[in-house]
Amino acid sequence: MKLLIVDDEPLARQRLAALVSELGGHVVAGEAGNGREAVEQAEALGVDGVLLDISMPVMDGLEAAHHLAALRPPPAVIFCTAYDQHALAAFEAAAVDYLVKPVRKERLAEALERARRHRSAQQLPALPGAAERRRSHLSARLRGSLRLIPVEDIRYLQAEEKYVVVHHARGEDLIEESLKSLELEFADRFIRIHRNCLVAADEFAELRRGTDGQVRAILRNSDAALEVSRRSLPALRERLKHL
Repeated sequence: MKLLIVDDEPLARQRLAALVSELGGHVVAGEAGNGREAVEQAEALGVDGVLLDISMPVMDGLEAAHHLAALRPPPAVIFCTAYDQHALAAFEAAAVDYLVKPVRKERLAEALERARRHRSAQQLPALPGAAERRRSHLSARLRGSLRLIPVEDIRYLQAEEKYVVVHHARGEDLIEESLKSLELEFADRFIRIHRNCLVAADEFAELRRGTDGQVRAILRNSDAALEVSRRSLPALRERLKHL
């Protein structure tokens, strides 16, 4: 199998790579130091399996596993961590095995064989309970590739037919998620101003009433003047008082 090793500690990556080399039958195609790099490299390299740490900067391994599960086909994920308290969450994240550091060669061999069987059968389960975990990134597909959008960079979200347009610091992307599910997951970050629009709380510059009587939200980092519905206006004004 073609493998990706992900750990924020270079020595830990080197040790895993050495164990994989000793076992034979597998190729280390790349390495990454955090979950975001893991998803990007897994997509670019088309790996079969990922040896994934959990506690990492930028994006942790559990969230990375959620994004990896969205790849087609998804790579088999084997968690390699210094702690055993994440085991349940790891298997809920569709991991095929969970190894506690220091990883023993015999256990790694078992895990890789399990990953090989899952990969060949292409029966990895989807990520149950993913909506229960608050993400740090949203994932969008662009011409067949995956783009990760930091939630902190998102200015507003606007429903458009069956898609949601994510307006962020680097432009805009389409995602296939419902505005309602995003509102529930990020209730403390985004405020509904219309049935089709959520705005990041820190993006509001002012509410401005036009000559037509329509109230619009003026944003700090966008030229857009977004319509505020009459239904949303009272709750929006109350929320803005406490920001």
